[in-house]
Amino acid sequence: MELLQETLSGRFSSLLLLVAAVCSPAAAADDVLVFTDSNFQLEISRYPVILVKFYAPWCGHCKQLAPEYEKAASILKRADPSVPLAKVDCTVETDTCSRYGVSGYPTLKIFKNGEYSKDYDAERETDAIVKKMNREAGPVSKKLETVEDAQRFINKDSIGVIGFFESENNNEAKAFLKVADHYSFIRFAHTTSEDIKEEVNMTKQGVILYRPKIMQNPFEESEVRTTETGTVKLKNFLETEGLGLCGERTQANAEYFKYPIIVAYYNVDYARNAKGSNYWRNRVMKVGKKLKDEGARIYFAISHVDEMSRELDECGIEDRGGDKPVVCAWQGKFQKFRMDDSFSVESFEHFVRGFLAGKIEPYVKSEPVPVSNDEPVKVVVAKNFDDIVNDETKDVLIEFYAPWCGHCKSLAPKYEEVARKLQKEQDIIIAKMDATANDVSSPYEVSGFPTIYFAAKDRKSSPKIYDGEREVDDIIKFLAREATDPLSGYDRDGNKKSKKKKKVENIEL
Repeated sequence: MELLQETLSGRFSSLLLLVAAVCSPAAAADDVLVFTDSNFQLEISRYPVILVKFYAPWCGHCKQLAPEYEKAASILKRADPSVPLAKVDCTVETDTCSRYGVSGYPTLKIFKNGEYSKDYDAERETDAIVKKMNREAGPVSKKLETVEDAQRFINKDSIGVIGFFESENNNEAKAFLKVADHYSFIRFAHTTSEDIKEEVNMTKQGVILYRPKIMQNPFEESEVRTTETGTVKLKNFLETEGLGLCGERTQANAEYFKYPIIVAYYNVDYARNAKGSNYWRNRVMKVGKKLKDEGARIYFAISHVDEMSRELDECGIEDRGGDKPVVCAWQGKFQKFRMDDSFSVESFEHFVRGFLAGKIEPYVKSEPVPVSNDEPVKVVVAKNFDDIVNDETKDVLIEFYAPWCGHCKSLAPKYEEVARKLQKEQDIIIAKMDATANDVSSPYEVSGFPTIYFAAKDRKSSPKIYDGEREVDDIIKFLAREATDPLSGYDRDGNKKSKKKKKVENIEL
């Protein structure tokens, strides 16, 4: 009897351990597939749709994403249809990461039927990942059979687009479905029903875009029609009309907004406070409509102050907890203009007109200029970038780094050694800049760390990216070869020049 109790107790304990293992958060990691260079292509071809995370173990953002990604993998594994999530360690599986152009971490990409489909463009939290991938796994466009189907689709509280076709298999319908696969922030549906066409008075093949009722306003039409169903023209229609005069700009759809753009940031929340969200949006739209009617080529948007807080950091806007919007204008990804006045229709219009007239100074994020800059590696910040990097009397090698980056920390002593060895060279500067604390000037582009550029003294407008080995000798050989003027201590092959002592002859007097 004691033996039986011991056996049962042991089995019960094992069962508890099994349940604990299954229920524990750590177990979720088992639901994320691990791909390598050797099995990547074979594995992704097994699934109709799959999300792949390309990461580096040392990356802080990757560590932050990991638990969200693992929980999403567990949920999506049980979905119908199930959607797998996978990961690739780019510090080990370098061939795969290079093949798909991974230059920063984490990078998330969607694959369909064994081929790359698109970059993941939604938020990186569990709910957003699940919602996005469920949509990717389902049909990109819902087929509408009845008038009731169409009415339910139109009455949803988000942008909806319906394509009207004579046949589901004609070229126009195929182009519509292809385009629909690219816009996750828009709901798509299609129909061949004559009843639905008659209900909405659509007599030709074409497309109708419906704005959600909660965002309808007196400044633009609530529905927009087009009979242009070719791929390029349909995309242009959706990117223009889908976002509207002043769309809600989120992390998921920000890439679709065009420049120059004026963004008003406040507590945008159409789920819980549509009236309050529209109160400020209508004031932005009033100014926007006035300027558009005057022919101004500019775009407007509203964004949630917390969701897009990183942009506010980039604009140097610290006070963001008030009851009025704060505003930043963007000429492009990197050039921004901050509105300092308190928001009102009048101050907002004054700011936008000043921006269009070129009277507003761009905001530049920069650390203080170093008081002393005598070390072999010169410290560059945004405020002294032109003085050092764009100095047309010097060649410059500059490293853009992040303080938390493991590869940057590994490179640091080697980079400093290069600078020490070349310290006596008069025509070349070795420099570095913290790209997380300073704006990076055009034409430099930094999408991963470290990124190293060489700017020749006579070619400052077209710097060359350094993509060689990150060893001291390799960097010096590169500089010896690329330097505008020959280095005094090295030949063009990067070999150190020998110092020949002059022979002194004894002269008899």
